[in-house]
Amino acid sequence: MTKKLSVKYIRQTANGMTLALLAACTTAVSAAPIVMYRDAGCGCCLKWADHAETNMDREITVKDETSMRARKTALGVPPKLVSCHTAVIDGYVIEGHVPAADIKRLLETRPAGVKGLAVAGMPVGSPGMEYQNQTQPYQVIAFGDDGQRVFASYN
Repeated sequence: MTKKLSVKYIRQTANGMTLALLAACTTAVSAAPIVMYRDAGCGCCLKWADHAETNMDREITVKDETSMRARKTALGVPPKLVSCHTAVIDGYVIEGHVPAADIKRLLETRPAGVKGLAVAGMPVGSPGMEYQNQTQPYQVIAFGDDGQRVFASYN
């Protein structure tokens, strides 16, 4: 005997499966590890790692690198965007003191042509570079095959 299913039942079931799939995808993204490469003598890198780990609820593996220049070149970091540490998360390169909120937005939106985000240099007030409530303006730059563009600005 064949049972007829109502359109309403089918929609509810499909919606429920869609929500379950989205929840699974969200959990998978949040579970992606972060690997951060740094010069062993740099302390601000560990402060940034604490910021990212706390605000992204992800574990960070810190690897001391003997040749940061070679690592950055291999990962495709543009020379003008170089900072002190480089992280890799879910296939994206994160250079320097990028705020966790911007990394989250990158992972959620996955903009075409973007290989990573960078904060050039070590601007005071950026995550890991906090100093006596002082800040200086800086930009988070998206870089990749389509060139470079401002992803976020901070004052």
